[in-house]
Amino acid sequence: MTTNDTVTTSATVDTAQLTTDSRITPEHRKVLAGAMVGTTIEWFDFFIYAQAAGLIFAAQFFNPVSNSNPTLAQVIAWASLGISFLFRPLGAIIAGHLGDRLGRKPVLVLTLIGMGGATVAMGLLPTYAQIGMAAPLLLVLLRILQGISAGGEWGGAALIAVEHAPTSRRGLFGSFPQVGVPAGMLLATLFMLVVTTALTPEQFEAWGWRLPFVSSIVLIGIGYFIRRLVEESPVFSEMEELKQKASAPLSTLLRNHSRTVILAALIFAGVNAAGYLAIAFFVSYGTDELGMSRPVVLALTSVTAVAWIIATIYFGGLSDRLGRRRTFALGYLAMVLWAIPTWLLIDTANPLLFGIAVVILGALLGVTYGPQPALYAEMFPAHVRLSGVSIGYAIGSIIGGAFAPMIAEMLLGATGTSLSIGVYIAVISAISLIAVLLVPKNIQGKSLHDQEN
Repeated sequence: MTTNDTVTTSATVDTAQLTTDSRITPEHRKVLAGAMVGTTIEWFDFFIYAQAAGLIFAAQFFNPVSNSNPTLAQVIAWASLGISFLFRPLGAIIAGHLGDRLGRKPVLVLTLIGMGGATVAMGLLPTYAQIGMAAPLLLVLLRILQGISAGGEWGGAALIAVEHAPTSRRGLFGSFPQVGVPAGMLLATLFMLVVTTALTPEQFEAWGWRLPFVSSIVLIGIGYFIRRLVEESPVFSEMEELKQKASAPLSTLLRNHSRTVILAALIFAGVNAAGYLAIAFFVSYGTDELGMSRPVVLALTSVTAVAWIIATIYFGGLSDRLGRRRTFALGYLAMVLWAIPTWLLIDTANPLLFGIAVVILGALLGVTYGPQPALYAEMFPAHVRLSGVSIGYAIGSIIGGAFAPMIAEMLLGATGTSLSIGVYIAVISAISLIAVLLVPKNIQGKSLHDQEN
């Protein structure tokens, strides 16, 4: 045995000992904090666009459509939100390739700068009235850059947490990078709430909406600093070494594990579709269709994000005891049942009932979101795990959330009732439920160092 083999074997043994010991060490806390904070900052950038797409972009970037047909302009704005999802698989492929060649640190830095840089540029972008058609074209190009960056981020962050976890706490550990999504939503919504409350509607539409975008330059620095702290952890470095060795070409993944990739995508579609209604559509619907106060709707959306955060961590941990398939199945069954009552309460335009509807939905999102990284990690063998979870996640986001707000807007326009949106969410959640039930029952607790399932 060579010296390098000895070092690698030692790292594997040390990591295996850590993952069978149920104690949460300082190194664990450092990795979990870094994964959560890093994803929160990146998703803040991603969701600021979603908020602005519902509030401002139709009028300022998609003229003259907004003057002749405001509903069509809003559909186009939602389409610009969704187009970035089409490029997430490309981001996952690029990140996997660069991660294998250059290491994980450069990729983390590139995704952070790519996401944050695109966000800052959006905040400085001239509107249609200033530069004509160049405005929406540049906006869409920057959104595509965000999509590529997001596609390269999630898989690595999720696997770092799960592969680092004690076997009996994979669901709990995997929930921490998941918290980045509702936490990013909360941060984006609170920023919009402060801006819309402090400024007049005229000031917000003229320049105030740009403030959350430009502020991202500060968050880039914070995220980079925190990730550097995490990367100094020796245990984190060991997991990076193991993960870089567990790679395979995309062709190998699709040839031998295409069914698992499809299952992973369908499992994610339901929660992602419902999640993007909470992230983006509810604010637009509450203000434009129901005539509610924008600050009130933004405040209720913030409470929704808090419920989502709490439920994500709780049900991630619960899946370690109850079982991930069962936790997922219960969550999706509840989502199917709650899909139509959600809209019956929202349409009252009563802030209390609106809040009850979206907070319960936020909690249900956590049921099917918290256990996801652990379930995905256990579904794929080690040598295709990074590409498998990344591609499955990216395709699921295309099927689910990419055009969910646009579909909701079109259903509303075609049927005249929001109940059609509830039916849409119920159907896609039912499809995800079926996909979960097709996952093998015996994978929970398996060794993540195995090369085959």
